[in-house]
Amino acid sequence: MGPDHTPAPNDPLWPRAAGWLVRRDPDSLPRCDLALLGVPAHATSISPTGAHTTPAAIREALNRYSTYAASHDVDVATLSAFDCGDVTSPDGPSGEARVTAAAAQIAQNCRLLVALGGDNSITHSVMRGVFSEGLEGCGLITVDAHHDLRDGVSNGSPVRRLVEAGLPGSNIVQIGIADFSNSPAYAARAREYGITVVTRADLREADLTGIVRRALDIAGGGGRPVFVDLDVDVCDRAAVPGCPAAAPGGISADELRQLAFLFARDTRVRAMDITEIDATVDANDGRTVRLAALIVLEAAAGLALREEHPAGTILV
Repeated sequence: MGPDHTPAPNDPLWPRAAGWLVRRDPDSLPRCDLALLGVPAHATSISPTGAHTTPAAIREALNRYSTYAASHDVDVATLSAFDCGDVTSPDGPSGEARVTAAAAQIAQNCRLLVALGGDNSITHSVMRGVFSEGLEGCGLITVDAHHDLRDGVSNGSPVRRLVEAGLPGSNIVQIGIADFSNSPAYAARAREYGITVVTRADLREADLTGIVRRALDIAGGGGRPVFVDLDVDVCDRAAVPGCPAAAPGGISADELRQLAFLFARDTRVRAMDITEIDATVDANDGRTVRLAALIVLEAAAGLALREEHPAGTILV
C-alpha cells in the first residue's frame, strides 16, 4: 500500500503549502524563518524500513494543504521558508558527518530547522549539528513511545549517544513513553541518567499546554536552547499505519499536531525532527505522511506567532 497520488484541483485563491517552500542549496541559504532538511536515514534501523522514501513523500503531501491556520488566523506563507533538499546517504559515520555539517550550516541561518526523517537515528546527528558548539548547555525533548537508550548505533540509540556526547540527562524530557514498548533495563538507564519521563498514561489526564510548559522549563531551564524530537510512532497505530513500531493506544494525531505547534511557539526551540515513518507501508490514503506534512505546518504556525508571546509563555 502507499499514499494516494490523485491530483488535486488548482485554484489561484487557494495556494498550496508545497509552493510556499523555496528550494535552496544550504551553501546559499539566506537568513530565514524556517528551513527544511531531508535526512533519509534507514540503514541502521532495528527493523527493516523504507523510511528513506519519507522526506520526498512529505513534500508531496504538502500539496494537500494550504498555508492558512484558521484557528490562529495566521498564514505561514508570511514566513520566509526554504527547502534545503536531502542529505545524501546519511547513514554510517561518513553519512552522519554530512548530516551534522549540513545541520550546523543551516541552523546558523534560520530561526527554526525542521529535519524530515528518516528513522530516529537522525536525532543524534542533527542535534549535534544544530548545537555544534557543544551539548552541555542544551536541552532535548522527545515525543516518543520509546526511550531510545539502547546500546549500539541504531534508531533505538540516539538519546544514549547524545548523553555520551555530553548532553546532560537532567536536560532531557521524554513525553509519551508507552507501556510494553520498553524494557526494565532501559527504564533504569533513563532514571540513572536523570531523564524526566512523562508516560503515555500520564498524558491521559494531563493538559498538553501544562506538559509543554513543564518540559520546556526542564529542558530549556535558564534559557537553554532546545531540540525537539517528534517520533510519530508515539501516536495510536490506527492513525499512523506507516509507523512500524506504533502500538494501539498511543496519542492522537491531533495531540501530536498540538505539541508541534506549542513547542515551535517557544523561542528556546531551535530545531525539530519528524521521524520513524515508512512511507512505503503507509495506508492507501497516506494518512501517516499527511500527518507529517501537517506537523511541518503546525510548527510553522507556532513559529509565526512567536513574537507575540516570549519564551516561557505558552498559550493555546
